[in-house]
Amino acid sequence: MHELGVVFHVMDTVKAAAQREQAKHINKVCLEIGEVSTVIPSLLQDCWKWAVAKDDMMTECELVIHGRKAMTHCNKCHKDYPTTVFEKICPYCGSDDTYLLTGDEFIIGDIEVV
Repeated sequence: MHELGVVFHVMDTVKAAAQREQAKHINKVCLEIGEVSTVIPSLLQDCWKWAVAKDDMMTECELVIHGRKAMTHCNKCHKDYPTTVFEKICPYCGSDDTYLLTGDEFIIGDIEVV
């Protein structure tokens, strides 16, 4: 389970940003996670609750996760389609000359601090 490592990375990143702004506590962190990013949101939430309970600067910090749909683009017919439904093969023309447009993101968004 790499979600715990991801949580530690996010915590370190947001704490460094909060400390630069001389914040005392972090109340909320918002993440954008693509549906093919390999991060499982429910496991991330479980790890988050465990980790922030042990950190004075982040105790009871809320984690808000916004999902991003995976979309793929076909270079042959120039159409976009949902990746998780059709994977690499374009449903319009059958080509495998495709690439992922969105859906593998992992972005730290808003941070609410005191």
